[in-house]
Amino acid sequence: MATRNRMPPWHENFKAPSGRELLIRPIRPEDGAPLQGAFALFGPEEVRDKFLQSVESLSDETAQRLTHPNPKTEIALVAAEPLPPGEAVVGAVARASIIPGTRDAEYAILVSGFLAGQGLGRQLMRKLVKWARGKYLDRLYGDIAQDNEPMLQLAASLGFKQVPHPAAAPGLVRMVLELAN
Repeated sequence: MATRNRMPPWHENFKAPSGRELLIRPIRPEDGAPLQGAFALFGPEEVRDKFLQSVESLSDETAQRLTHPNPKTEIALVAAEPLPPGEAVVGAVARASIIPGTRDAEYAILVSGFLAGQGLGRQLMRKLVKWARGKYLDRLYGDIAQDNEPMLQLAASLGFKQVPHPAAAPGLVRMVLELAN
């Protein structure tokens, strides 16, 4: 009888064109310290694009919040070295969270510069879309810095449409994927 080598849900081996091998998996509480340590690997532009300000380090509070998602309303994935959580360097983080009282979820993806342009953001985004569809949500959206052309192009290539930002936030573009289609 043949046995299948199956990975746990939301786990995937990812081989970048550079040859670097990563494991995409749900974030774990043990990832807090490596995530804080790896924060320096994220260049100032990547951090600014995500946090919309210069952030030198990841606070303990933010690391705690990221590494303890509520499984009913959010998902957080990492792309890390194929080592045990707590030991692996984290090169990317993707998160989606349902907005309370709605059928919408907001996403955010942060990929370090040394992994940018290798398809990792696309793969993480596909997983977030799959999660949102599995939750039977109406839409998935993200706010992207208007000068973050690679992320805007990625979102558009996956069917996201640019809509006016409800807060008219300067420098931000809201990209929305209608999931009910």
